[in-house]
Amino acid sequence: MTAKSTIFKFPVKAKSTLLLLTAAGLSFPATYYSNLLPFSDDSPLFPNKIRFAVEGIVRSSRAVSTITLVLADYKYSLYGLPLDSKDYPLVSSQVHLRSAKRMLNLCEKNRGFYAKAGQFVAGLQKVPKEYSSTLSSLQDQAVPCDFKVIKEALVRNLGRDLSEIFLSFGEQPIAAASIAQVHHGILKNHQEVAVKVQYPGLEQKMRLDTTVMSFLSKSVAWFFPEYRFGWLVSEFAETISLELDFIQEAKNSEKTADNFKNNKLVRVPHVFWDLTTKQVLTMQFCRGKKVDDVESLKDMKINPVKVAKALVEVFAEMIFIHGFLHGDPHPGNVLVSKEGQDGFSLVLLDHGFYKKLDEGFRLDYCRLWKALIILDSNTIQHLGERFGVGKFSRYFPVIFTGRTIDSKSSPGEELSVEERKKLKHELKSLKMEDISSFMESLPPDFLTILKTDGILRSHIRKLGAPQRVRLEAYAKYAIYGLSPKLDPESGFAVTVAYSRLMANISYFHLRLVLEALELLSWLRKFKQSLRSFYGKIRGAVGGLLAFTFVL
Repeated sequence: MTAKSTIFKFPVKAKSTLLLLTAAGLSFPATYYSNLLPFSDDSPLFPNKIRFAVEGIVRSSRAVSTITLVLADYKYSLYGLPLDSKDYPLVSSQVHLRSAKRMLNLCEKNRGFYAKAGQFVAGLQKVPKEYSSTLSSLQDQAVPCDFKVIKEALVRNLGRDLSEIFLSFGEQPIAAASIAQVHHGILKNHQEVAVKVQYPGLEQKMRLDTTVMSFLSKSVAWFFPEYRFGWLVSEFAETISLELDFIQEAKNSEKTADNFKNNKLVRVPHVFWDLTTKQVLTMQFCRGKKVDDVESLKDMKINPVKVAKALVEVFAEMIFIHGFLHGDPHPGNVLVSKEGQDGFSLVLLDHGFYKKLDEGFRLDYCRLWKALIILDSNTIQHLGERFGVGKFSRYFPVIFTGRTIDSKSSPGEELSVEERKKLKHELKSLKMEDISSFMESLPPDFLTILKTDGILRSHIRKLGAPQRVRLEAYAKYAIYGLSPKLDPESGFAVTVAYSRLMANISYFHLRLVLEALELLSWLRKFKQSLRSFYGKIRGAVGGLLAFTFVL
């Protein structure tokens, strides 16, 4: 018998307890003694290499101890509790909430990439609501770095003293995030700029933190084989590595500006290349309010529903036509400015994380949305196989349009009672292992779209717009995305005009389908109301007749 098989002779519960307590015991001293260090981080007695090593041990130990507690809580709180038990929803929700609070505490203490990871998870919108609601508070909790450190980074990167470049430079940051902070400055030529400065030493921290996160995800999968989060860690690691290169961010910014050069509704800040390096990015300063700040929009006399429509159309164009998608449209990265032809414009910021969609994937995704609108189950299944998710493709309509694959309701409409019961019964048969397999099988492009789409849905809800706005925009741009990409200045004017005509016809066909489905839904509801009304009438008449008969 091998050593491995001998280990598994122990009861699973006892083995888990031993390993969890050991991990917690090893991690506690490092976390505890870190608070007893006799000198601060900037002390001359505390060289950078030693400081980095100690900080790495503390951060890693804190992460291991937190995940250990989370695993123990799940293991023992849900032990022996059947999934179909009436107590399971309440108990699991309580465990989710306790664990989410522990994770929030970890992210707040470790900051940096842990805070970024928490934001990343909250933005997925596919995690339990306890996690997304709890971790969403990380969006506005970044602690600014001391200006002395920031000034040193600026001088080192720009090669000159700030007084030689700027008329004035604000020491207090106007925005702070997990990997950088932004300062307002005025150049010698009186141009207002926003200067984004990366916190020093992030690349070393990134390598350590992502390695620890990978180890922890594998540990979770070892204890709970049905919970596999390797896909999440790898996607996060890719996101972070892209966001640390400000040169690439500047290039992404310019490409986006070029993609929307004919769209007066979109503004992308100009990049000052002579004041931009891998760790410093200098851009045109743009004023505006966060895209989900409804009260401020109303104060500016801007219709929030129009903003929602414009926002979703901009991102639909990125996905379906450009194939070049801004992967992090949280409120601070999309501002609404009063400047614009229609009374406002959208200012796109933070171009660090972009996903260049594979052309074959882009076309398949366009076909998927066309099939989702008309509920073409055969095409949905075929595309699901191409995306690598097989039988799980039947849940695409639920994920994206809120209806089942055999639904008779219109897209964006709430499911009927019967449909909800049927869907609930289907979902009960799904195990966590099935969900993990589904997420692992999806192409990376799809995962980025899921995350972005979840954030957009949240904005649409806050702005008070119906989800139909999103569905119509996606349908329109999916059709346009399937038409040939022809240059109107190429000389083939007739071909271009014909292509656009056919795209418009296809789009109006889908609009008719949407309108027809909505009309049928309204007629069904009207019919049900009539039945209910006549039932009440019959009941009242029957009661009156009975009363008369008794008299």
